[in-house]
Amino acid sequence: MKLKTLLIAACASLAFIACDESTATLGGSITSDMDHLEIATDTFRLSSRSIVVDSVYARNSVSYLGTIRDPETGDYIQANYMTQFHTLENYEFPPLDSIVSRDENGLVKADSCELRLFFYDFYGDSLTSMKCTAYEMNKPMKENVQYYSNFDPKAEGFISPNGLKKSTVYTLTDLNVPESARHDEDFTNNIRIRLNDAYTDKNGVTYNNYGTYVMRTYYDHPDYFKNSIRLTNNVIPGFYLEATGGIGSMAYVSVTQLNIYFTYNGKSDTLAYTGTTSFAGTNEVMQRTNIINDHSAVQQLANDETCTYLKTPAGIFTELTIPVDEICEGHANDSINTAKFSLQRIINNTDSEYNFPNPTSLLLLPKDSLNSFFENRDIINNKISFLSSYDNSKSIYTFGNISSLINAMHTAKMKGEATEDWNKVVVVPVTTTTNNSGNIVKIVHNMSFTSTRLVGGARNPYDDIKLSVIYSRYK
Repeated sequence: MKLKTLLIAACASLAFIACDESTATLGGSITSDMDHLEIATDTFRLSSRSIVVDSVYARNSVSYLGTIRDPETGDYIQANYMTQFHTLENYEFPPLDSIVSRDENGLVKADSCELRLFFYDFYGDSLTSMKCTAYEMNKPMKENVQYYSNFDPKAEGFISPNGLKKSTVYTLTDLNVPESARHDEDFTNNIRIRLNDAYTDKNGVTYNNYGTYVMRTYYDHPDYFKNSIRLTNNVIPGFYLEATGGIGSMAYVSVTQLNIYFTYNGKSDTLAYTGTTSFAGTNEVMQRTNIINDHSAVQQLANDETCTYLKTPAGIFTELTIPVDEICEGHANDSINTAKFSLQRIINNTDSEYNFPNPTSLLLLPKDSLNSFFENRDIINNKISFLSSYDNSKSIYTFGNISSLINAMHTAKMKGEATEDWNKVVVVPVTTTTNNSGNIVKIVHNMSFTSTRLVGGARNPYDDIKLSVIYSRYK
């Protein structure tokens, strides 16, 4: 390729120009006898392909529950999840002698018990009749195990055949709740599973419901409730929520809450009050979603070489090959200041309310780091990992400067440290969490339903994916 070499006078000018979207007007509008930089630009073609991912690291603060039909493949996708429960440090029930709820033997009991699955969003038809089943887990998840989305709790022995099992039929729009209440700003949509049947614990003791088991355990062993770890290991290992009926909706569950209701007397009077104790599946404890789908149907999409795909959950990523050797050839004494490219989205012409939306945030990272990035809970460093957000006005995802990644790839090869995939990167749909200052503190796989096609592939009928590079050298 022919290089276009231009001169400018100062480093500040270079920094300004590198931020401009066009490199066609690179040139010195300011001249000086001081240090000069020699600038060169070039453009390279990036090759791409779709790669099917059978599972992803399932560490998310959102859980998914339901079964839907993928409009692209016709395949059915099912999501289930495991959750543990959080308790406040040194949590206490009311004093034993204040509890009014008692059985015929004078023993403490719970009036009722339930699971509430609060969801902030959903996919599909909110009036479709669905069924889910709650299974008590017989052991907690392990902190040192990397659970992926194809993990099967039943096959791995987390569910006891004799443990608690409770099913419920629901619609995501709960018509039992008045419409005025559903539109109240304080109302959160939820799925309710009542746990009021007789429950037998692992020691063979039977209680009138699951809440009574928890309450009596507290009064016998209050130390079990000192923190979430003790609660999980000694009282409530967790629950597995499985979609067991219906097709057409998927709930995005933000909090799973175990509520126990009882009656007690107040401290300063003899009036009876309704008390509620809640333990919640939140960010402080482990939650893992498992995805069941037909990977052969997903593979058929990936086989289309006229484009590449991004599809979640646990579906398809786009792999790019960076022509590092070609970029660095003849530039041993140059610096790569900027390397920029965009991925053009191919708009879906099928007009359906059930089409999956396109992903909004993409992570670019070396293919060799695909698993370790998420397992190690890494955050982008803008050196070898980068984020891009969807530009709706242009229908593109742009990665503004991956020059440091190209330099790292080249250095690895020169040192003899290059792996088989040394010059390959993967584009992954992700979900990010920011703090109050707007800084990203968490990046996880996007486990919701998204899908889009990108320009690329071995038989790409559109323009090439172009990587624009700016080099510099002190004269």
